[in-house]
Amino acid sequence: MAAQAFAEAAVIEGLEAQAFPFFGAERRGAPVRAFARIDDKKIRIKSQIYRPDMLVILDESLLDIDPVGDGLKSEGSAVINTRKEPSAVDLGVSVRCATVDATSVALEHIKAPIVNTSILGSMAKVQDMVSLDSIKAAITDRFGERLGKQAAEINAAAAQASFDRTKVGTCLGDREIAHREMWLPNWQDIPIGVTLSSESYGKVSVGPGSSWQNMTGTWRTNTPHYQKEKCIRCLRCWFSCPEGCIHRLEDDYERWDFRYCKGCGICAQVCPVNAIEMVKGVKEW
Repeated sequence: MAAQAFAEAAVIEGLEAQAFPFFGAERRGAPVRAFARIDDKKIRIKSQIYRPDMLVILDESLLDIDPVGDGLKSEGSAVINTRKEPSAVDLGVSVRCATVDATSVALEHIKAPIVNTSILGSMAKVQDMVSLDSIKAAITDRFGERLGKQAAEINAAAAQASFDRTKVGTCLGDREIAHREMWLPNWQDIPIGVTLSSESYGKVSVGPGSSWQNMTGTWRTNTPHYQKEKCIRCLRCWFSCPEGCIHRLEDDYERWDFRYCKGCGICAQVCPVNAIEMVKGVKEW
């Protein structure tokens, strides 16, 4: 909810935004992550965030059990729910740090230790892309719709209180971070299966484009516009299309089967010369 409200506040500011959660083990008390991207340009990438500009920690006990500082940019910032001063926090990377006792703020205003909205006030204090007023407006809209006007006002007040109580400084970077091993592919590393056609086994088709009976092209809200004169025939789009709906012509130029293109924008994302532009609407070229 905090990530979604922050993204909505960015939209109020006229920016592009996306937010989504990531769940690991489905058990009570398991650590949960959420991601938010904000930009002044259209956001095409869909993956989780590995190199964040801001890290927000709602439970400081995670500092002892999870390498939460892994990947945080040295020029980034951190917001932590803790009673400690910023200089007493060790993230393993020394960055601009804001600390606030968001739990106490939540108990005062919401009467429950739910810190989603109170932590948003602290986030407003350490970045200048999204203002506190927009954050409070997003809280009012999102929580008001679900819980009513009074709940919206209480949650917005919690954000304001956290903003007022937030202490900003620099955290320590002394602790050693246990780096996770992960595979972060670029376009060359994508499994070749996406460039192959589907195979049929009786009445069952397997592989990209196997859902040929489902015209999924009607799902899209944006359509790739291919500008042939810019194309350098690198084939990155063809190689990267998850649905296998890009086909190579005899001269190595491309064409799209718009019956199945969902408008995900991956082809535009990987094109090195901007020969593919995502255009709003369901179109065919």
